[in-house]
Amino acid sequence: MSTVITDWHSQRDDDGILWLILDQHGTTTNVLSISVLEQLDSLLDEIDNNPPQAVIFRSGKPKGFIAGADVKEFLDVTTTQEALIMIKRGQALFSRIAALPCPSVALIEGFCMGGGTELALACDYRLALDDAGTRIGLPEVKLGIHPAYGGLVRSTAIINPLKSLELMLSGRNLTARAASAMGLIDSAQPQRQIERAARQIALSPPSKQEMPLLGKILSLPGIRNLLAEFMRKQVAKKAPRQHYPAPSAILDVWANYYGNSKRMMEEEANSVARLIQGDKVRSLVRVFFLQTRLKGLGDKKSFTPRHIHIIGAGTMGGDIASWCALRGFNVTLQDREAKSLSHAFKRAHQLFGKRLKTTAERNAALDRLIPDINGDGVAHADVVIEAIFEDIDAKHAIYRDVEPRMKPGAVLATNTSSIPLETLATVLQEPDRLVGIHFFNPVAMMPLVEIVKTESSSEQTIQNAIAFTQHIGKLPLPVRSSPGFLVNRILMPYLVEAFTLYDEGVAAEAIDKAATDFGMPMGPVELADTVGLDICQSVAENLSEAFGIEVPAGLKKFVDSKQLGKKSGRGFYQYKKGKPIKDKDVDLGDQKMIQNRLIFRFLNEAAACLQEEIVADKDLLDAGIIFGTGFAPFRGGPMNHSLQQGVESILQSMTEYAGKYGERFAPVDGWSLVADKS
Repeated sequence: MSTVITDWHSQRDDDGILWLILDQHGTTTNVLSISVLEQLDSLLDEIDNNPPQAVIFRSGKPKGFIAGADVKEFLDVTTTQEALIMIKRGQALFSRIAALPCPSVALIEGFCMGGGTELALACDYRLALDDAGTRIGLPEVKLGIHPAYGGLVRSTAIINPLKSLELMLSGRNLTARAASAMGLIDSAQPQRQIERAARQIALSPPSKQEMPLLGKILSLPGIRNLLAEFMRKQVAKKAPRQHYPAPSAILDVWANYYGNSKRMMEEEANSVARLIQGDKVRSLVRVFFLQTRLKGLGDKKSFTPRHIHIIGAGTMGGDIASWCALRGFNVTLQDREAKSLSHAFKRAHQLFGKRLKTTAERNAALDRLIPDINGDGVAHADVVIEAIFEDIDAKHAIYRDVEPRMKPGAVLATNTSSIPLETLATVLQEPDRLVGIHFFNPVAMMPLVEIVKTESSSEQTIQNAIAFTQHIGKLPLPVRSSPGFLVNRILMPYLVEAFTLYDEGVAAEAIDKAATDFGMPMGPVELADTVGLDICQSVAENLSEAFGIEVPAGLKKFVDSKQLGKKSGRGFYQYKKGKPIKDKDVDLGDQKMIQNRLIFRFLNEAAACLQEEIVADKDLLDAGIIFGTGFAPFRGGPMNHSLQQGVESILQSMTEYAGKYGERFAPVDGWSLVADKS
């Protein structure tokens, strides 16, 4: 016997097991929308009236269990009371699952996130497919909230709090095996056995998962409060409470109410109801949708490269090569200097050691990365990326050499950070095949890649470049060819203003504090040291010619004296074991003035880029700056931040600063487009 309630398929088999299969209508992904939850409530009524031998929850989708709650519905909630009603409905529903009069099993295949994991936690048992596509987690903190349907209560009741809290605080996801080792699921099973294993548990239920002894000790009141305080301090280093309140809220609920499940459940709901109404949550939800939009650009299946050839084994070229090898591609890395290749392979070995768990995986990745001094890989490559230093003549020489040897349909790309592609393409027989694929440093950490196009770039080349970017797990952002493109164009005036402040006698520590207090992940001075002051000077000079940006004399002095930043051990800061030595007692000066000068330069250049159509719209500009620079995610991007703060107020302040500090603060014409809400 089977019934269908729109999104849920209910089927009772010969063993009396009721299979509840979620296959949400009209979408490739299951989410816990209000409609889906209401339908499940009706099914639970039927179960109460006619209990089966057991219940097994499963997805009808080929690649996922449940992606979580319907994020779009978050934005429809207008009051804390509305949020509380919505949350308590979900809690009550999952509590009904936990109280079923028969065993319940969650059979997880593919991704299982947020509310999906909370539903699984409400079940008596959890099995997951032991497959690379399976990912399980509680990532709500990335949206500025935390588990609300009992996930905080249930995860900390069965899993060592060091592990359960870290999972929620980081928002990271786990493989099936990692989830099993943690105790989040009962076991990871191969495809051929998972259904049989689910049936066996359902019909002959073993003892339920319990908190290990160490977890019980850590959950005792005195120890619990000490642990929570320690974790608060650790979290605050990366996510200050004033900017990201959700991690601290997780620890508050656990520390204050653990041991009283009913009260803890209430406080879990109250906490999220408060959080969900803030601008920070709406901005972080916006970031989620911006990321989804970038992931959806182009067609990943339209181009499937197998061999990548990188020219230039410096920091960027070598790291691009190792990243592509990590992602499963065969890569040839060309450089005329054996020393550069040696350094690149050393960094690749370090990357593989961090990212790959087994020796076999690490060795396989190293086998895919091949040194190629003579450039023999060009003829076989589907994508050729030039990643040498910023010199037009040197790049032209490479293009003259490689273009005749490339196979038809292969993509020729440059990783230039500031040189217009129109200039680079002048020596090509087929200029339409050149595209910019601009990575950011460090390659393994930065998710964004700018896809730079010119008037002559063929649409096929652009689409292939976007598809390649998606294959290597990066976010593609199409930008128009212009000096600095989008990210460096906006970032450089911000950095130059930091250098100017430094030349005026403001301490580097004061400049960086003003930026990190605003929400930047790293201050501009430390960022410049990290990127390399020689690179900053090169980009600044290129942009100076195009946009009249004045490069401070102090920057040139550092470069001339070979104090290039972190890589040389000395720049604006001195470095010890890769960490900057900062003076904790430095005079911080007028922090508001410093912050305004930095951010006004940033916002003004963003408005100019919008006016010049460097990207297609405001949302793509925000996406590029968030994922390319780490611009305070809780502010939702420079365009969103400007609208939240009030464009008129910003323009008034900028006009005052133009009078005090110079015409560089005078608002550009593009602000009319920022203010346009159409």
